Amino acid sequence: MLTTNKFSMKKKLKLAFCLFKYFPFGGLQVNFINIAKECMARGHKIVAYTISWEGEKPEGLDIRILPVSGMTNHARYKSFTKLVHRHTQGKRYDALVGFNKMPGLDVCYIADVSYAAKMKGRSKFHRYTGRYRTLMQMEWAVFDKKSRTEILLLTEKEKNFYMNYYETADKRFHLMPPGISRKCLPPPDADKIRMEKRKELLIGQGQTIVLMVCTNFKIKGVARAIRALSALPSEISQKTVLLIAGKDNSRYYRRLAKQTNVLKQVRFIGARSDVPQLLMASDFLIHPASIENTGTVIVEALAANVPVITTDICGYSFHVTRADGGLVIGSPFNQKELDRALLFMLTSNRRNKWRANCKNYIEQTDVFSRAQKASDIIEKATYNLLFIDLPHRSG
Repeated sequence: MLTTNKFSMKKKLKLAFCLFKYFPFGGLQVNFINIAKECMARGHKIVAYTISWEGEKPEGLDIRILPVSGMTNHARYKSFTKLVHRHTQGKRYDALVGFNKMPGLDVCYIADVSYAAKMKGRSKFHRYTGRYRTLMQMEWAVFDKKSRTEILLLTEKEKNFYMNYYETADKRFHLMPPGISRKCLPPPDADKIRMEKRKELLIGQGQTIVLMVCTNFKIKGVARAIRALSALPSEISQKTVLLIAGKDNSRYYRRLAKQTNVLKQVRFIGARSDVPQLLMASDFLIHPASIENTGTVIVEALAANVPVITTDICGYSFHVTRADGGLVIGSPFNQKELDRALLFMLTSNRRNKWRANCKNYIEQTDVFSRAQKASDIIEKATYNLLFIDLPHRSG
């Protein structure tokens, strides 16, 4: 277990934060910013190294864009790793904190599914590709039982896999709460916000909004949601709007909606900064992902008292089950099961009960303090390194 030393809460730290790419609205990127801001609020100096940066630059954050080489993503990531160590060497950083897997990290924030787990069902030929070798080496560097990297992890399910596959010591893992914004909690004027947002979206009060929030339409299940909408009885589907907020190419999904006769009921509204207000305007959230390490929007919906339909592949689906705040579709995925679940949710008299259950669950569960707890672990890990003065980086 991490222990703090006698000067732990006195020294202000200089930390190098590493992230492959920053762009607005990505879940990893949001948490990167929140943790960086929390560390800066505690008086620490944060220098962010990245391949690219889109969007606003937070005040006080020193951002360094590294000129990577390589034609493929994995080649660029490998180049980035080498450049990070070259640029941080001799700069007297107290710790190197990564938000992607790479060698030489003191702390690593893990937001994605294990690459080894994703490759288990693939052809053995994948093992001979440069991509496989590079990404596996990066993952091994973090989780190898000989590594000293402290690991910030989001779900118990992922922890169990890493411990079994890499023999990683249990004491190196630190499970984080979901870390959603308190803006998702309904304010006293939530009903007014709901009406105004629905008016802005040109959605009548007699219509039901089923919301999706995602940045990768394929793996988050947009096609699944459209098919479930098309399977509804016409008198129900005509009163239902599938509202899809997120940045991705919608061409295929518009064509699918047209082919299944629900194009008028499917609305693509692009990337949004008003997700809390969209949740308040919505009646349900649907998140039928095929790959999803967490699914933060699931917890955001529960906080907004919005019942959820999701798949058990999502790391945060257990919150829906514990809250009794909606329905969870089991694996292996079956489209007809999702179709039935959507119909049941839209016609059930349990809507108010689900909403009340969501409210009670959020009041009793810590879903907000990820940035604070992550910053606590980063501080403790760094102070321990300073205290024991080990040559802890392999480079």
